[in-house]
Amino acid sequence: MAPMGIRLSPFGVAVFCLIALGILYHVYAGVISRRLSAFSQRRNIDLRELLAVSVEAAVLGGKEVKKVRDENNLNEKSKGKTKEGAVELLTMGDLLSHRKMYNLVKNTFPEIKVNSEEHDSIVDNTALWSRDIPADILEKIEGHKEVPAESVTVWIDPLDATQEYTESLVKYVTTMVCVAVNGKPVIGVIHRPFTGFTAWALVNQGSNMTPRSSYSVSPPKVIVSRSHSGKVKSFVHDAFGNSTTIIEAGGAGYKVLSLLQMPSADKEPVDQADVYVHVTMIKKWDICAGAALLSAHGGHMTTLKGEEIDYSGTPLNKGGLVATVGVDHQAILQRLPKWDPEKQ
Repeated sequence: MAPMGIRLSPFGVAVFCLIALGILYHVYAGVISRRLSAFSQRRNIDLRELLAVSVEAAVLGGKEVKKVRDENNLNEKSKGKTKEGAVELLTMGDLLSHRKMYNLVKNTFPEIKVNSEEHDSIVDNTALWSRDIPADILEKIEGHKEVPAESVTVWIDPLDATQEYTESLVKYVTTMVCVAVNGKPVIGVIHRPFTGFTAWALVNQGSNMTPRSSYSVSPPKVIVSRSHSGKVKSFVHDAFGNSTTIIEAGGAGYKVLSLLQMPSADKEPVDQADVYVHVTMIKKWDICAGAALLSAHGGHMTTLKGEEIDYSGTPLNKGGLVATVGVDHQAILQRLPKWDPEKQ
C-alpha cells in the first residue's frame, strides 16, 4: 500500500498557490516599500528649483492677501496675545495665503519639512508649481546645486504685518518664504503684495537685490517694531545715543528691505534704515527670509548677544535680534547695552 499523504484537489492546489503568492507579495512589498521610503528620504533637492517654487508661492499668497484686503473681507479675529500683551490677529488673508503657499511647496516637495505661521486642515491639490523658473533666476543662479531633502526646513509667513494689514497700512505687508539647510538660511523671498515686487536671494549664488551705497553708524537710523516694540526705544538710545533716529515700522520683512537698495520698479517707497533691532521674542518665519537676504550680501542677523540663530527645531527665537548689512556688525554688537529678556 502506498504511504498515506495529503492529497489536494486541483481547486485546493490553486487556493494553496494563491495563499503562498499573497504571503510572498506582502513580504516583498514591505521590503520594496521600506527601500522606496529610504530612497525618498535620500532624494536631493535642486536649490534653483526650490527658489523658483518659493518665489511662486510668495506671489500666489500675495494675490490672496491683496484680494481679501481689496474686498474688505478680512474677517479678523484674535489668536491670543504676546507676552507683552499685544493682540495677535488672524485674518482671512492670512488663512487663504497660507493655503496657497503651504500646499504649493508641499505638493512640489512632499518630502521636505514645511513650517507655516498658520495652520489649516484643508489640502489644496490644485496648488501646483507651474514649472516656470523666472528669467532673472535662470540668469543668475546655476542649476543642479543640490542638497539632501532631509536637511531642508522651509519657513512660510503667509502674511507679515497682520496688525498693519487690518489698519490698511499695506506698505508694510509682505509674504515670505525661507529655506534653511541644516539650520542655516540659504534662500530668502520677500514679496510685497501691494506693489508686486519680489526680493529674492540664494546665498553664495545670487540675488535681485543689492545693499545701498552707504550707511551711517554715528549714529545710525534704527528701524524697530511699531506693534511689538517692548522697551526697544530706550535700548536703542542707550546703545547709540539720544539723538539716534528711530523708525517705527510694521513687519520684519519690511524692516529687512529698509536695509537694502530697493529698485525703482517698486513704486511704494520703503524707509531707509542702517540697523534693525528687535528686543522681544519673535518667530523664525518672521525673520528667516530676511536673514537669508542679508547673508547673501555679506550682512548679518544675530541675537542681541551676537549668537547665530538656528532655523530648525522650535519656531521661537527668544534672543531678540540685530540685523545689518554694509556696516561692521561686530562693532554694532559691542555698542549694545546688556540685554535681559525678562525686562523687555
